[in-house]
Amino acid sequence: MGFGSYDESEQQNQNVDTDDSGAVNVHENDHDGSVEFEFDEEESLIDRLQDMKDAAEGGE
Repeated sequence: MGFGSYDESEQQNQNVDTDDSGAVNVHENDHDGSVEFEFDEEESLIDRLQDMKDAAEGGE
């Protein structure tokens, strides 16, 4: 026995309980709908990011 010994009888007739009544339903809370975002037209997030980058470069 090269990789360790085992009882061959343990490998036969394995009964597995396959009761799914306690399983989690991953689709239980699925929602259909839409998502809307509101942005401030005067200052976009990209402009704010650029301002932060410029401030970080100037502060070094």
